[in-house]
Amino acid sequence: MDLDAVLLARIQFAFTVSFHIIFPSFTIGLAAFIATLLVRWRITGEERFQRLAKFWTKIFAVSFAMGVVSGIVLSYQFGTNWAGFSKVTGNVLGPLIGYEVLTAFFLEASFLGIMLFGWNRVSPNLHVLSAVLVAIGTSLSAFWILAANSWMHTPAGHEIRDGIAYPLDWFAIIFNPSFPYRFAHMFTAAYLTTSIVVLAVGARYLVQKRFEEEARTMVRMGLGMVAILAPLQLVIGDMHGLNTKEYQPAKLAAMEAHWNSNEPADFILFALPNKEQNGNDYEIKVPIPGLASFVITHDFSGTFKGLNDFKPEDRPPVAPVFFAFRVMVGLGMLMILMGAVGAYLWVRGTLFESNSYFKLVQHTWPMGFIAILAGWWVTETGRQPWLATGILRTYDAVSPAITFNAVLTTLILFVIVYTIVFSMGVYYINRLIDKGPSGAAKDPPRGQPTRPLSAAEDAAREAIIGAN
Repeated sequence: MDLDAVLLARIQFAFTVSFHIIFPSFTIGLAAFIATLLVRWRITGEERFQRLAKFWTKIFAVSFAMGVVSGIVLSYQFGTNWAGFSKVTGNVLGPLIGYEVLTAFFLEASFLGIMLFGWNRVSPNLHVLSAVLVAIGTSLSAFWILAANSWMHTPAGHEIRDGIAYPLDWFAIIFNPSFPYRFAHMFTAAYLTTSIVVLAVGARYLVQKRFEEEARTMVRMGLGMVAILAPLQLVIGDMHGLNTKEYQPAKLAAMEAHWNSNEPADFILFALPNKEQNGNDYEIKVPIPGLASFVITHDFSGTFKGLNDFKPEDRPPVAPVFFAFRVMVGLGMLMILMGAVGAYLWVRGTLFESNSYFKLVQHTWPMGFIAILAGWWVTETGRQPWLATGILRTYDAVSPAITFNAVLTTLILFVIVYTIVFSMGVYYINRLIDKGPSGAAKDPPRGQPTRPLSAAEDAAREAIIGAN
């Protein structure tokens, strides 16, 4: 593959969207978590829920701001680098993005200020309502964005006139064949990512023996979600795979590095796909014949389309899709294991005595983000060479006046600026986490013993205090 302006434009968009997707995927789940904390506070009256809501709202504000800033750039790239894409698909995708702004963004913008700054300024019920509406807004945003993106994968409800897509049936456009599976998969991933972060932060505090009341609450809520959502994600992923088999068979073949459709597929753990030889080098397989066929067709002797069924120019890049898929699945299995072990300790009543478990879990906070990025790369790279499947190829979507030097310059600038902004954001969020929930018991009060005193030590302490 030659390094030209089109490839650089693809790298630029992939870089910016990879940075951007981290933040919405986190804030979708975090908004719901904050709303849940505030609802529990109003129902129970327990202050720990309010303290945790205040604490996570600060982190939400930073993440939300970084998501907005990193997302603005994407809309400009549609015009500067991908004018052909806007021309061909704009009649369909433009209104979908507009619906996202009119419903989700306006709802978030209307109540976000109350959620962030309404503490002790508005009634508690209004403040709780604002948090709930912001959570609904983030979910609506995901709904419309995934509807638009899914249509690019499995277009429906349109007609082509003079090479331009025109809408015919908005219901068919929105609920296109891949949308229900992709929405469920991404939405669950967002909640799972947030749950792992909450669990990891709670584990971090327990290991440090700080904010223990709040930490136990975070661990219970985070672990409960992970134990439920991680296995559920496996089921949703299986359903999504069956949908991909039907509507995007080339992508599925790349995910499995499967070349020959006339024979059952083994599950390959590692290989180096060789497109020149139409096969794989250095294969390492699971020693269960036909396992990949069983996963995909639910039959060990089942077959599905291989890469050799497609012309070389119609195949996606195999290696990136193959390896990214394995990263996503591998991390998903670790999440299931982490949730299962934690749930087992919880049921036994020894969860909060298992310091070794928390020492490991406190470092797992990046897992969800990495899995989302890997899954996104599988989805978007696996769609190639199409930008809108069957409608528009990627190389036909580029702006006519785009130049190599212009794209290279802006790509370098994006890398520099995003690295600085991202590093500062992560640093500040870590500072907020280190500071902990305001009003929580961080350390033993000054002058108080950190362990029970003997009778003699207690008498001596009282004598010293009385003398002073």
